[in-house]
Amino acid sequence: MPYFLALDAGTTSNRALIFNEKGEIVSLAQREFPQYFPKPGWVEQNPIDIYSTMSGVAAEALAQSSITAKDIHCLGITNQRETTILWDRKTGEPLANALVWQCRRTAPLADQLKKDGYVDFFHEKTGLIVDAYFSATKIQYLLDTVPGLRAKAEKGQVAFGTVDSYLMYRLSDGKIHKTDVSNACRTMLFNIHTMDWDQEILDLLKIPREILPEVQASASFFGETSSNFLGQSIPITGVLGDQQAALFGQACFAPGEAKNTYGTGAFVLMNTGDTPIQSKNGLLSSVAWQIGDQVTYALEGSIFVAGSLIQWLRDQLGIIEKASDTEAMALAVEDSNGVMIVPAFTGLGAPYWNSYAQGTITGLSRGANKNHLVRASLESIASLTYDVVKSMQKDSGLKRKVLKVDGGASRNNFLMQVQADLLNIPVLRPKCTETTALGAFLIAGMGFHYFKDLDHVKTIWQEDRMFTPSMEENRRQDYLGRWHKAVDHCLSIYPKGGE
Repeated sequence: MPYFLALDAGTTSNRALIFNEKGEIVSLAQREFPQYFPKPGWVEQNPIDIYSTMSGVAAEALAQSSITAKDIHCLGITNQRETTILWDRKTGEPLANALVWQCRRTAPLADQLKKDGYVDFFHEKTGLIVDAYFSATKIQYLLDTVPGLRAKAEKGQVAFGTVDSYLMYRLSDGKIHKTDVSNACRTMLFNIHTMDWDQEILDLLKIPREILPEVQASASFFGETSSNFLGQSIPITGVLGDQQAALFGQACFAPGEAKNTYGTGAFVLMNTGDTPIQSKNGLLSSVAWQIGDQVTYALEGSIFVAGSLIQWLRDQLGIIEKASDTEAMALAVEDSNGVMIVPAFTGLGAPYWNSYAQGTITGLSRGANKNHLVRASLESIASLTYDVVKSMQKDSGLKRKVLKVDGGASRNNFLMQVQADLLNIPVLRPKCTETTALGAFLIAGMGFHYFKDLDHVKTIWQEDRMFTPSMEENRRQDYLGRWHKAVDHCLSIYPKGGE
């Protein structure tokens, strides 16, 4: 039986999963790695931690299984996107800590680009809004603040990459410096129409083209790992950014099909076929994937805080011991007792795009207890998702018939029911909620030519449970009205531009 290795490089942990040809998980290993918060809104990681934990979980997953590295046909990578790493092209040593996608330190650089009138310039070329979320201003910041780095970059001694690129470089002992279209399009440097790095943008931001990785189709041969990795060279045949991987793993292959992944953040993506849609409602146009010459696009709404809100309840407030406690606690009360939480810990993403917003809690009274806070937290995740899906409907003209869900928090039945109630459409959860890793396996299988076509890939997806709406319409409208008042209150305290 053929086996496939999926490396899932997440924001707070790395995982390695071995799949068989039926899409069944043979083994799984996971390890968290440190996050650093030097100042409010700053988020960093050590690239060496990213690689060492990934290398470790891959070896652990293989050891858990009954197979050897020789039994693995190919390897797929999926990764946290936008996170920016610069390293020495010769030695592979990181030249600074990785600036994580959540890091807001470059918001002033993004604001300056807006003030200088470049909003439409970037939107038309990249499908993105100008924001510190993406890699471009992060690269610019590192080149300008790390002593000697810009001079070194201009001499061709520096390599840039998102996490997929850095992992491939390390896995191949420096032989591979590549990325795929789904990751490239999230840098704010990639033209989604010409499917190449955009020289006008590079010139504007003074980013040397020489530091950028080669861009390939998502399902293609990127190279082989070194035999030092697992003791055997393994072909890398598929790479996808984590949210595009989840869309692929959810078998959303037809235009209009959509999914939401509840991870550290929450990310709603809708397949728009072979045509990018330029959003007028605060969403992003991305490349979903490329297979052969066929490019598929997606509309995306990025919610910066989801699972990290639950981590906050656990680690900072100490009102839960583990994430799974939240379901019973939310059900222990009839409602949130008027408590509303807007979890803008790292600004607000789609459709609001306010880098300066901070979290707010409204409606507190002496009657509010920890169960109400937990319930309000879960409801806020569903509410932010509602706002994104409504924006998608406005942009595309397509009303969602169903929303597919995945990620860790999708196992929370209370949250999924609230999601169905607010959207007023069914929410569909698959048997395998590890759809990000599943997507990495499937795209690698396409790149390896194991799967014949997308119809073959579709046979892997299986339904677990459907959540159908049950909330009365007047109650739904009342809740949404109070939610949007809470968001307006947050935005009034923390206006765009930080004034």
